[in-house]
Amino acid sequence: MIIRKATLEDAPGILALYKATAAIPGGLARTPDEITEAYIAHNLNQALATGVCLVVAGNLDIMAEIHCYKLAPAVFKHVLGELTIAVHPDFQGKGWGRRIFEAMLLEIQTQKPEIRRVELICRESNTKAIALYESLGFRQEGRLEGRIESVNGGVEADIFMGWSR
Repeated sequence: MIIRKATLEDAPGILALYKATAAIPGGLARTPDEITEAYIAHNLNQALATGVCLVVAGNLDIMAEIHCYKLAPAVFKHVLGELTIAVHPDFQGKGWGRRIFEAMLLEIQTQKPEIRRVELICRESNTKAIALYESLGFRQEGRLEGRIESVNGGVEADIFMGWSR
């Protein structure tokens, strides 16, 4: 398996990855029905045009993907947001999330000197993800109380996190 830059040809594999990952409650915010070709195409096109999109590929399958891209207003031209990472359920807990995340941050540091900040949002119950993000240099910067439905039917906070160069 290798980590490489994504291409438009990866869209079907990324779609399959996201559908499999979204089937596990508590990870991605979208349900499998909300993962559409249009959703994948939008993220892929935005990330390829203005940000970063990497995949873990092997045996013709996409096992993980991470993307982020610039926000529309010019005052945020130094920021990459809308960050999403998906690791196929069969490959979670094996270090691929960390590796692809580190590769993305290295890409930003070496190839995108204009980017000074990366943002993400993570549900508060996803403590493993929060710990990973913090170990990579992200800081918790705010809580959006009651923003996201939790797996148990209630609501929980989304945690706003940021990384700065």
